[in-house]
Amino acid sequence: MRPQPPEGVRELDLEKPNAARMYDYFLGGSHNFAPDRALAAQVEQVTPWVRHIAGINRAWLRRVVDFLVAQGIRQFLDLGSGIPTVGNVHEIAQGREPDTRVVYVDYEAVAVHHSHELLRDNDKATVVWADVRQPTSVLEHEETRRLLDFTQPIGLLCAGLLLFISDEYDPAGLLATYRDACPAGSYLAISTMSQDEADPATAEQLADLLKLYEMADERIYPRDKATIESWFAGTELVDPGLVLLHQWRTERSAEGDPLWTQHEASPARLIGYGAVGRILG
Repeated sequence: MRPQPPEGVRELDLEKPNAARMYDYFLGGSHNFAPDRALAAQVEQVTPWVRHIAGINRAWLRRVVDFLVAQGIRQFLDLGSGIPTVGNVHEIAQGREPDTRVVYVDYEAVAVHHSHELLRDNDKATVVWADVRQPTSVLEHEETRRLLDFTQPIGLLCAGLLLFISDEYDPAGLLATYRDACPAGSYLAISTMSQDEADPATAEQLADLLKLYEMADERIYPRDKATIESWFAGTELVDPGLVLLHQWRTERSAEGDPLWTQHEASPARLIGYGAVGRILG
């Protein structure tokens, strides 16, 4: 069954740059188009380290999935999963535990269709075409309910998602809705961008990056550390808490972090926070 499009989501426009497809490009993926690559090249002119952001975030996600599988998590809900590219959640998790179930959620048409093709022969992973800002459309979707058992712990993943959700949509409230749908013992993982620890030169480059992304179909909303930490209400942060992405359990990665070690001297290491919280009863 092909995924059905959500209501009220803009039509696919391959002539306009798209943030998800640009992220795929920065990671070295192939699911992007000429307008995406053209704007990505402009972004790289003002922020030469932008590929490092993608790599550091993806390496963090790998460590998170490794950690959660080690904690006994056998099902994941990946919100705003994007285009299937380097280091997919199901590949990481099922490589450790083959019975792990994964539901990806996105509203970008290319991401959804490529995910569908990738998962065609995988009966333990699926993609839901929905807008994460409408939690009911995600949580009550037939594919979500088919694969996930909400009486058992779930790994709720928000890797980079909230960077694209404005305050108008109440990120804290959205997260609370998803968190409350998961039983105690589940985990919430969040990574997002912040300017708190950027040096002046990097902050200036980041401002230019934000302006360029307005030419794509998404705007970017960096948050301060206190705001990000507030999103973990109702959870107990696991060690080492909310830290820069390159500082989160690097020594505990099952396979090391080649994406991170390539960029450990990059300014990009200072503009992303991440954490994992265990959902309380």
